[in-house]
Amino acid sequence: MMVSNFLDEYRPLIEQSLSDACDFENPAGGAMKCPDKLREAIRYALLAPGKRLRPSLVLMSAQACGGTIANAMPGAIAVEMIHAYSLIHDDLPAMDDDDLRRGRPTTHIQFGEATAILAGDALQAEAFAHLYRCVGDRIQAAHMIGELAQAAGASGLVGGQEDDLAAETVSIEDFASPRAAREHVESIHRRKTGALFVASVRLGAISAGVGNEIIDALGRYAEAFGLAFQITDDVLDYTATDEQLGKRTQKDVGRGKLTFPELMAAEANARDEQGNLDVSVGIEKARQHAAAMIQQAHDALGVLSSLEISGASAGQLHTMADYILERTT
Repeated sequence: MMVSNFLDEYRPLIEQSLSDACDFENPAGGAMKCPDKLREAIRYALLAPGKRLRPSLVLMSAQACGGTIANAMPGAIAVEMIHAYSLIHDDLPAMDDDDLRRGRPTTHIQFGEATAILAGDALQAEAFAHLYRCVGDRIQAAHMIGELAQAAGASGLVGGQEDDLAAETVSIEDFASPRAAREHVESIHRRKTGALFVASVRLGAISAGVGNEIIDALGRYAEAFGLAFQITDDVLDYTATDEQLGKRTQKDVGRGKLTFPELMAAEANARDEQGNLDVSVGIEKARQHAAAMIQQAHDALGVLSSLEISGASAGQLHTMADYILERTT
């Protein structure tokens, strides 16, 4: 089955659940009320058109472990809330200063910077509140809340974002070697991008009630998946258009950030006739590196087969990994 087919299968369930989760009506009445403008900004960011890769991975992981979509959906919604909050803050003028996201004005352009910040703050809190409200087993809820908090926190997504900002002030020459520079950038993206992919598959597995061996194997799958995703993202930043990606291209290069095509060209010592790094060689080397990561992802899934619990969605996880190498948007 094509990736688009099973993403389309999950998407209506995810979209409805996301919409329900950011209604914010207080059934008890009283003073607790979400302001209309804040609700509108939250819904604008959370319900923006997208592939829903992270929530889909939660559902696929759960089904691969013998679980159900119903039990996994709170984790899917929570991880997408964290993702949406991170994009709102990532786009702010003090961060990456983007004015376009998923083909639309970014949240701070649409609603103002202050409301955008508050919408991100609210989504972060609501992600954990959603797990608390919607996961019936208290021990499982605590496990899922802790898992997501760790992925989103100072040593995960936020720490990766901080190091990503700092990376604007360094060059390849500041490291002992081009390889050391590449490994530093990989460490950034394993947190900034990869941490939520890892949380996604682990949340799905936790919702299915499986043991740590399986949860950890799925985590290794997602670590490799996430790094391949970011490498491909950097390649697309050179090869795709603004319209294809729904955001400005080559902004990282313009801000002086190290990208995988540049790093891989330096590691291969590939230069053009003018002595500049040959990014075309770097792009091909980056694609090869992404392919190696995807092979690691496939290898990690072998634990599911050996434990004889893989369901129909184990094949979907394999297909999702291959999709990363083929994506053009």
